Amino acid sequence: MADPGMSVTPYWELTFDADGDVDGSERDRLRAGVGDRGVRDLIVFAHGWNNDRSGATALYRRFFAPVPGLAPRARIGYVGVVWPSMRFCDEPIGDLPRSVAAQAAPGAVLDRDTRRALAAAFPGRADVLDRLARLLDERPAGDGGLAEFGRLVRLLVEPGPGAPEVADLPEEDGPVLFRQDPAAACAELAGALAGLDPAEGFTLPNPWNGAKELLRQATYYTMKRRAGTVGEHGLGPVLGRLAAAAPGVRVHLVGHSFGGRLVSFALRGLPAGVRAVKSVTLLQGAFSHYAFAARLPHDPDRAGALSGRQRRIDGPLVCCYSRFDSALATFYPLASRCADDDRSVGGLALGRMLGERWGAMGHDGVQGVPGTGTLTLAAALRGPLPASGCVNVDAAAVVRRGGAPSGAHSDIAHPELARVVLAAGRIG
Repeated sequence: MADPGMSVTPYWELTFDADGDVDGSERDRLRAGVGDRGVRDLIVFAHGWNNDRSGATALYRRFFAPVPGLAPRARIGYVGVVWPSMRFCDEPIGDLPRSVAAQAAPGAVLDRDTRRALAAAFPGRADVLDRLARLLDERPAGDGGLAEFGRLVRLLVEPGPGAPEVADLPEEDGPVLFRQDPAAACAELAGALAGLDPAEGFTLPNPWNGAKELLRQATYYTMKRRAGTVGEHGLGPVLGRLAAAAPGVRVHLVGHSFGGRLVSFALRGLPAGVRAVKSVTLLQGAFSHYAFAARLPHDPDRAGALSGRQRRIDGPLVCCYSRFDSALATFYPLASRCADDDRSVGGLALGRMLGERWGAMGHDGVQGVPGTGTLTLAAALRGPLPASGCVNVDAAAVVRRGGAPSGAHSDIAHPELARVVLAAGRIG
């Protein structure tokens, strides 16, 4: 059983690699421990945009801390999922302190921690990453430097020979942002960044101001695909084995950002007949708001990647969202837009135009699923929540802090959201 500094007990960790393979000793300790400790409700939390174990466990420590006081008589166990994700270290996690080491060297655009995280996320691509960092620092004039930058970014997002298969993305058309003209893509992203900062005024932004954001989006896309793989091929089968070993345990899945995608794809990997998952709570989920739709409104012949999978939950799917999440309100639709969309409207305006079709769960909730209701956070806490199906909860009352470029995307460590998890699972 894990980390002595964790705020709750019993607590276990499950570590997965990029292919979804789990640490066998951790899996076996969990399977034995839930029975030995008399656990009835097991809360399984998957992090999103963290680049190491310490960042993930720090989030779990803060999020879980109020739970025992909120449900003092419940027999709760806690699991922290650790998977190979990363974040740009200029993005703080909520109000956790930013690492002192995460400061860039004078004149450098990428800080040392981000460089290390990129190297771990894209193994074998050190030369490409070094060149990208030099281009960001030097900003050569003309379109030639931007063209080279875009070509190198494409090398990162394209799977190499022999790469493992990843979960498909039928509700999206892939990383079109990385296939268009790099100068145009960087200019578009620079405009979006300027739209988030009123101090930029109305001057035409330098395309190089958007180049780092293009690299950030490349890592987002790679981690997004990886989250689906880890959920479907890793966490889902592990939960199936746990259900067989401890049939009385009620499992409650919680995911932040791409961790929301991970726990949702775990539903696709559950063995047939397993009904152990009693609730799923998505916190600022960074995947398509049409993921659970049987038909896409803009393409009725296609379904979302997780169409109907909410029925694998023996309880509700609760999606918390916030309008203050600028990572999902602006940059997610920019990166996810369709191949034939050649509109060139910068900044927040484009984000709003594309948001309906290419929006994310954490921006406006589950879409395209009949019967989905929407509640304010206060109404959700008054309860009761629906016993099944999808429900959206506007969490903007608490998920509201954070600066550019991500806004409030990681502002999730609030007792109110812990109460939503308990309410969704009818715990205590």
